[in-house]
Amino acid sequence: MTNETPFVYRFVPAEGAGAPPLLLLHGTGGDENDLLDLGRMLSPDSALLSPRGRVLENGMPRFFRRLAEGVFDEDDVRRRAVELADFVDATRRRLGIGAPVAVGYSNGANIAAATMLLRPGTFSGAALLRAMVPLSDPPPAQLGGMPVLIASGQMDPIVPSSNSAKLAEMLLDAGADVTYRTLPVGHQLSQADLVLTREWLERVKKRTLQSA
Repeated sequence: MTNETPFVYRFVPAEGAGAPPLLLLHGTGGDENDLLDLGRMLSPDSALLSPRGRVLENGMPRFFRRLAEGVFDEDDVRRRAVELADFVDATRRRLGIGAPVAVGYSNGANIAAATMLLRPGTFSGAALLRAMVPLSDPPPAQLGGMPVLIASGQMDPIVPSSNSAKLAEMLLDAGADVTYRTLPVGHQLSQADLVLTREWLERVKKRTLQSA
């Protein structure tokens, strides 16, 4: 639906209490339906909010423009990250849900990382699957212990693990509680990603309940 937002998106209400909502951010060529099954497998009780990227590259939706593979239009990254943060804030208020944990894959993970650095209060946590450093010179951010999972692929031909490690260091320096893992896989999501992310989310939920 498109009501009061520039994004086409899907919203699936929570199935139970005590689980944070998930913001699902697809990779290049995906859409608002792509990660719904993954979201439900990761956290069966969570509300799911899944927008479609508003940039088209050869007809494929993305969340921001790039100049070449691995080379981002950083002005567009900044503009689109603020746009996404505004969407999340407005949609949260309208739906009455809490700050979501972002679950992003590839391009979706990159826009999530950029949003964290530019608008730190947008998410309560983030799982960044196959993410790269989104901005060469981000502003100082204070992430205040926000839980972050970064999962890179040891055989990923698109995202070097060294780049993901640099992102992990950047987020650590900003005060995030970063869990960084390199999996023996390529760029595509795997069963190992599902297990890793689900276990990380369980720890995040337990920590949230203990601090409530």
